[in-house]
Amino acid sequence: MALAAKKLGIKALIVMPKTTPEIKIKSVKARGAKIVLHGDSYDDAYTHAQELVAEKGMTFIHPYDDPEVIAGQGTVGMEILRQHTGDIHAIFVPVGGGGLVAGIAAYVKFVRPEIKVIAVEPDDADCLNQALKAGQRVVLPQVGLFADGVAVKQIGAEPFRIAQDYVDEVVTVSTDEICAAIKDIFDDTRSVAEPAGALSVAGLKKYVDRHGMRQQTLIAIDSGANINFDRLRYVAERTLVGEHREILLAVAIPEEPGSFLKFCKKLGKRSVTEFNYRYFDSRMAQVFVGISSSGLEGDRQQLIEHLQDDGLFVTDMTGNDLAKDHIRHMVGGHGPSHLQESVYSVEFPERPGALLKFLLSLGSQWNISLFHYRNHGAAFGKVLIGLQMAEADCQAFEQCLHGLGLMFQQETGNLAYRMFAGGAGAVQL
Repeated sequence: MALAAKKLGIKALIVMPKTTPEIKIKSVKARGAKIVLHGDSYDDAYTHAQELVAEKGMTFIHPYDDPEVIAGQGTVGMEILRQHTGDIHAIFVPVGGGGLVAGIAAYVKFVRPEIKVIAVEPDDADCLNQALKAGQRVVLPQVGLFADGVAVKQIGAEPFRIAQDYVDEVVTVSTDEICAAIKDIFDDTRSVAEPAGALSVAGLKKYVDRHGMRQQTLIAIDSGANINFDRLRYVAERTLVGEHREILLAVAIPEEPGSFLKFCKKLGKRSVTEFNYRYFDSRMAQVFVGISSSGLEGDRQQLIEHLQDDGLFVTDMTGNDLAKDHIRHMVGGHGPSHLQESVYSVEFPERPGALLKFLLSLGSQWNISLFHYRNHGAAFGKVLIGLQMAEADCQAFEQCLHGLGLMFQQETGNLAYRMFAGGAGAVQL
């Protein structure tokens, strides 16, 4: 957009959320456009852009819900079919507002109707997937911010009309699967994709695993590289799980000398990637352990069954986001048994002062008994917070979070919390 305006000698004002990666902001500025940062999501920025149009009499160019913009994005499909004239089973396209998938699908289905067009969305921002299920456009109450380039609450009207006729399937993927796809792209091309850019590769991999496909030509659209360097730390952390090459387990072993050695011997030649432990009980030790995996289907279950056959109490934490985001990084162990604690994971847009603003918004009406926060260079911050409060007070706290527009999850019953950080005796083995 900025480049086109520069070439045409037109002034351009581009509104973006405050959570936009710095590398994208710098790139737009370098091409001569004026930037306004407003709100925490695309929808906030869109609303402000409409206000500026009304106030200044400017012409608004929609990023996806416009037939001409969709046609322009459809030229990607034209280039693919001109450059690859052989058989193609499917083209995988990332979806935010839907302009790119609508343009590609409309062109490809007209020229080569036998080719499947498959949309890919994050599982926490699947506005097209939900709209197709409902048979009409829906507004998601909240969207995940990890893949900020596709964090859109509602699919565009024109893209949805086209997608209903020409998109064959929607695949949704997790954050871990997106991180693994970023690594795949780097390994193959030495280029670093942003989460939204790697989305379609993650969807392609999931599609192949689901259908057991072999010897087919599959094409994935890598749609962007706007990722801050600091954010790669978080991507690297989640990649092993996304590749199915790390298994996270909570294991109870006897609290006695040599028990860790015996446990490691049970693992055979598998590498231990992480081991977290704190003395708590004189009889049993509750350990959080990361173990390398072959990545083959069934490997994780085979390991768990092997350990259980030896009489160990094992809980699979590989799919537990609380365990991956917080518990594996926390030290301190269980709280006292009398602690009346309610625990929440909270996600908020990350920018300077965001954590302080979050704490100030809570005020001093609740006593904080547990707190874990890590800044990992992403567009969002994640906090695990425990508060001393009666169960009846939880509703008032949740209303406070709702009023702040924050995504949150009640985690008091989460096994990862109860095993490693909850009040004494929280989990009976």
